[in-house]
Amino acid sequence: MFKKILIANRGEIALRVIRTAREMGIKTVMVFSQADEQSLPVSLADESVCVGPAASNASYLNIPNILSAALMTGAEAIHPGYGFMAENPDFAEMCREHGIVFIGPTPESMRALGSKAGGREIAATSNVPVVPGTGVLEGTDEALLAAKQIGYPVLLKASAGGGGRGQKVVRTQEELKAAFGQAQEEARLFFGDPAIIKEKFLEEFRHVEVQVIGDGKGHVIHIGERDCSIQRRNQKLIEEAPSTLPDTLRQEILDAGVRLAKHVDYAGAGTLEFIVDRDGNYYFMEMNTRIQVEHCVSEAISGLDFVRLQLQIAAGEGLHLQQSDIVLRGHAIECRINAEDPDKDFRPAAGKIDEVHFAGGPGVRVDSHVYSGYVIPPHYDSLIGKLIVHHDTRDLAIARMKRALEETVIQGPKTTISLYVKIMDNPFYKRGAVMTNFLKTRMEM
Repeated sequence: MFKKILIANRGEIALRVIRTAREMGIKTVMVFSQADEQSLPVSLADESVCVGPAASNASYLNIPNILSAALMTGAEAIHPGYGFMAENPDFAEMCREHGIVFIGPTPESMRALGSKAGGREIAATSNVPVVPGTGVLEGTDEALLAAKQIGYPVLLKASAGGGGRGQKVVRTQEELKAAFGQAQEEARLFFGDPAIIKEKFLEEFRHVEVQVIGDGKGHVIHIGERDCSIQRRNQKLIEEAPSTLPDTLRQEILDAGVRLAKHVDYAGAGTLEFIVDRDGNYYFMEMNTRIQVEHCVSEAISGLDFVRLQLQIAAGEGLHLQQSDIVLRGHAIECRINAEDPDKDFRPAAGKIDEVHFAGGPGVRVDSHVYSGYVIPPHYDSLIGKLIVHHDTRDLAIARMKRALEETVIQGPKTTISLYVKIMDNPFYKRGAVMTNFLKTRMEM
């Protein structure tokens, strides 16, 4: 096992990795930007190295500085968390060239699955259904021709994208002419890659994802599925495990996810995302070749520590679990607590947290890097914590989540807590009638 690892991330996921590493007797090195000098992960890590100013491209995306920090501190491996460098195959390859283990899949797997275009090709080869769509589009003329063949509305998507970034719904030819160049520019800005693909846009569907773990040698198991349908502008807000899908459909999707991951000898933790329409048809969207924000609900129902599994696999210890070893119990729900004002179009609310009190009690978990007096920097995403609950049934989990939300107090910036309390009381949510357009069609927003 590693003696020392570097964490190339920030916020709650950095703290999450530190906690497991400490339990395993592994020393940790935190890289940080000048804006995060007073952050909790920096305080709790064994060592810390400033890698640049606040801007992400000068710090958390600064490959030379991150690699230098790893070499300077003697870190044997780098955990990328999610976002930033987590799905950058060039970074993973540079780690390998410098004798540093990248805690995640191989660069080859990331290149094959990391782009939406590549993922669609592998899904087709693996006999996994995909939404009608295209590979990478060369220009507006090709996009117009493809839209005519697919039929409007269509969805433009950054091939290298994630987290809902770089997506545009287009309903007419005129909209497409205006939107294609904008989508390319947004993809270039966020991901450094202007490649755009196109898919048929489904108005109503559920977002269901399969959690897999692989050893890189063809052995892949799943840890159940999650429903991530409660979203705003393609950004997930609430996730739960398991979904409320019928058992037969659930098993088909789980089998498809494992089949696709095996095709590339996947190593480490990964998530395959599917959409399920109202008729029960399912389609593969993409694979996130990293740990997910919402991994916590799968941990809750399985009793596994995914970061520990990541570290063991990356250190060459293999994956000793068989599918028959995985026993999923109860129901878990996660609410992402964002520093945003839900009453003002979810306007970001950076600034000082005057006081914070998180819920506790049976079946309640909080993953957060904030504390009383912490100043939320305006340079990064608005996620400041995750509230996770677990109980025997979905109904009991909903009741527990409502109690935990009402017990949580964050004074200072506005947060999304009040919205989640309303959702827990919503009759459509309570009976599992959730689609990705839930906030528009089932809530008075």
